[in-house]
Amino acid sequence: MAHGPGSERPGRTHVGADRWSLVAVAGVLAFVAMLDMNIVNVALADIAEGLQVSTAPAQWAVLGYQLPVVALLLPVGRWLDGVGLRPAVLVATCGFGLCSALAAVAPWMAWLIAARLMQGAFGAMLFVLMPVLAIRSVRPGLRGRAMSVPATLGPLGAVIGPAVGGLLLDHLGWRSVFLVKIPFCVLALVVAWRAMPRDGGLRRPDRRSAADALLVASGVAVLLLALTLAADHPAWLVLAIAAVPKLWWWLRGPGGRPVAGVMRATGLFRAHGAVLALAAGFAAMHYLIALHLQRDNGVSATTTGLTVLAFPLGMGLAGQIGGRLADRCGARPVAAAGAAVTAVGLLLLVPLDDGWSPLDVAWRLALAGAGMGLNGGPTQALVMGAAPPGRTATVGSTVQLARSLGFTLGPALATAVWGLTGPDQGVRAGLALAATAACLAVPLLALPGRRPTPVPEKTADAAPAAHH
Repeated sequence: MAHGPGSERPGRTHVGADRWSLVAVAGVLAFVAMLDMNIVNVALADIAEGLQVSTAPAQWAVLGYQLPVVALLLPVGRWLDGVGLRPAVLVATCGFGLCSALAAVAPWMAWLIAARLMQGAFGAMLFVLMPVLAIRSVRPGLRGRAMSVPATLGPLGAVIGPAVGGLLLDHLGWRSVFLVKIPFCVLALVVAWRAMPRDGGLRRPDRRSAADALLVASGVAVLLLALTLAADHPAWLVLAIAAVPKLWWWLRGPGGRPVAGVMRATGLFRAHGAVLALAAGFAAMHYLIALHLQRDNGVSATTTGLTVLAFPLGMGLAGQIGGRLADRCGARPVAAAGAAVTAVGLLLLVPLDDGWSPLDVAWRLALAGAGMGLNGGPTQALVMGAAPPGRTATVGSTVQLARSLGFTLGPALATAVWGLTGPDQGVRAGLALAATAACLAVPLLALPGRRPTPVPEKTADAAPAAHH
């Protein structure tokens, strides 16, 4: 019988004890998948010019990737719990890299959009597999350090995406923003091929799984589209209401009930809320700071980029410290402490005004970034460590969905607050919102939820049984 990515207890390493090369693979894939969320943004004008289309269809070079990534996370997580880890990692990585190459050679816009949609589907697989691969590559006592690698490198990819994209765009043209990820994929493929033992194969999703995927994908896609459009026009948030019936129907059906059962059994609803709140606060802050420095302070794009890089610098330096502390002191207190440091950093940014120098902004960003570094790995270890046997991929998909929605929700809410308070107070109000979200995450992590309960085998297998 083939084992899936979640077919063993998270503490028992299916791929071999302490294989840090596979933890590094998880980190590289996290970096690449998150890099792709933002790196294409800076190339939209050049893509439109190069493929001779208007700006509106060119935006689908970004949305075409983001929509399937978020929309397919939950269905993909359920599917990956029943397949082999090694073939899943190899197929997802190979498909992601191949679609990057197809996007780079696109002769017309329809080709590019199709390549990005397929890449988003493979990206959803990568997002789910990264924490599963990391947690199953080391002993239980090293989970914090292992989970800190993808939890730190992923957001770093998201933050530096625009800077890397701008550099490539200036020197090599827009096609290079797609090609830059291929060497990382090749490296990850080589290491995974050599280091991971054979552990089963893949299987096609059955009709019921495909129907569930279509249902939840359409609902989440509507929600994500509403949040994305609301970044420019807050009235688009009303569109999110249309997602409720689809998601509710799926949640009450054979595909959604096992996911809801796992969430109830693990008692991690609060931790997921904290992940969403911190992601939303980070995304809102990042959006507002860059806008303020360039628009209100007249700071150059280069200086703005260097200032904003203080956040990932602080995050990178604190990431492994957070993992080591989590292994020594426990994941929950370290995760809560990291959220508190992030909240302090964001609160110190709220009085931002035109008299602040880039250095005044940078040290506060570094403090907030250090908090995120302390928080990321321990939170991921807390969530994945509570996953029931056979359901690590499902739990991985839920926490990735919470994070992705937070990244999208943050700028949309910041823009809405900006519009309601006016241009003079908009930045401060938006930063206050970001700080409030981070403050909310502290008690959500510090206070333990309901004690985890065992997941009966018949509950865990209810969805596959219903498919026949």
